[in-house]
Amino acid sequence: MGIVYTIIIGAICGYIADALMKNNGYGLVINIIIGIAGSYIGGWAFTQLGLTINVGHTILNQIIIGAVGAIIILFILGVIRGGRKRGRRNR
Repeated sequence: MGIVYTIIIGAICGYIADALMKNNGYGLVINIIIGIAGSYIGGWAFTQLGLTINVGHTILNQIIIGAVGAIIILFILGVIRGGRKRGRRNR
């Protein structure tokens, strides 16, 4: 059950980060991977900064931390790519 839980939380975190970062055009699988990696990066960053989140339920705390970590990853990827848009083209 642990791997299924990780994938679901990763998918939610990746989706939230993708939506907040203006739809970078990555697919579902990449969003899940970014969400899972973001959970680790977010947990590490919050620990290093001495921050804690307590919004009531453990799952919500994990989603917020994972989404923040995924946003950090997407920001770094955007800087590395040089600001090129990867999302849908405006027609």
